[in-house]
Amino acid sequence: MAQQLAYVIVTPYTLAKSRTGGILARLITRTGLELIAARMFGACSKLVEEYSKVIISSADPQDTKVQQFIHDYIVHELGPDPKTGRRRRSMMLLFQGDDAVRKVRSVVGNISHVSRSGESIRDTFGDYVLDEHDQVRYFEPAVLAAPNTEEAAVKLKLWARYSDADGGVLDDCVEHPPGDKVERTLVLIKPDNFRFATGRPGNLIDFFSRTGLYIVGIRVLHMSTAQAMEFYGPVKEFLRSKLKGVIAAKAKAVLEKDPSIGFTLPPEAEAALGEVLGPVFGDNQFDNIVRFMSGRAESECPRDQLAEPGTEKCIALVYEGPNAVAKIRDVLGPTDPAKAPPGSIRREFGSNIMVNAAHASDAVENARREMGIVKVEANDFKRVVERFYGGLV
Repeated sequence: MAQQLAYVIVTPYTLAKSRTGGILARLITRTGLELIAARMFGACSKLVEEYSKVIISSADPQDTKVQQFIHDYIVHELGPDPKTGRRRRSMMLLFQGDDAVRKVRSVVGNISHVSRSGESIRDTFGDYVLDEHDQVRYFEPAVLAAPNTEEAAVKLKLWARYSDADGGVLDDCVEHPPGDKVERTLVLIKPDNFRFATGRPGNLIDFFSRTGLYIVGIRVLHMSTAQAMEFYGPVKEFLRSKLKGVIAAKAKAVLEKDPSIGFTLPPEAEAALGEVLGPVFGDNQFDNIVRFMSGRAESECPRDQLAEPGTEKCIALVYEGPNAVAKIRDVLGPTDPAKAPPGSIRREFGSNIMVNAAHASDAVENARREMGIVKVEANDFKRVVERFYGGLV
């Protein structure tokens, strides 16, 4: 079966209620599709107007009454707040695979006011509440998705046309109380969460939602070898120095165990071993980090391919809010999962110091540096849509 592109738009209300992680987990695990791009949008009035015009469709299994509710919802809830003029956050998730549109729509589900089992995303996170006169009292679709491939193409091309101006790392889309020390920080959901189609990426986002912070940027990232080297560059000298004692002790144990050596190494000899082997061992560990994050260490990558996207997948997220750096790192836990407290991400999902589920910036200045490297604002969404449909949208 031919590959298809399918989208899911997470609505502003769903984002505000921090339900994004649960929705992403369901989409990954129940569709088996590849998440290939993601982008935050602050949709302008013109985009909302054009999108609303292509919502009602005879090909949609949803009855026309509900489609009209969705149309009205888009008009009133997806665009800028009429009171403040501030754009509302929405999130575009882009999936690719066989029969992608049908699979996504099946997991998203349809909207009904009758009792629901919670089987679909809309069953669980959407609302369609009627009063005693069968008039709609409250309506929330939770997410938006196309009913067929033709309409997916039309709507993806539409959003792609606005994706430069209306998408990226969003500014002034969240109102913070006066006097709050608002920060931005970077989170990387690491490659160990993407080995299989599991709910782990969504589960991690759920954990981070405890902070009360706001997602203002997202990118599906295949970090290049060059990016990984630059991103983790500050730890290289630290590893070369810190690991002198570790490798010296290991070398001493091996040498003393060898019967052909026949003597115990004195402390000064052990220290000398550390001076010689420490930098080499540190470089080896640095190569392991680069390989883990990008797929290839520098020595394994031809010079002309250092900047090419790697084979490993991450999700990069920018969180915004008061004391964002400290709040995110508190939920994440220390680098070593064995030392992380119960209830922290690394205690729940980490395996060792390198394979520890996620990275988070440790200072505002480092967040700026790291965001500059991974370029969360890059418009992969538009690039994928244009490539898939064969030209400019």
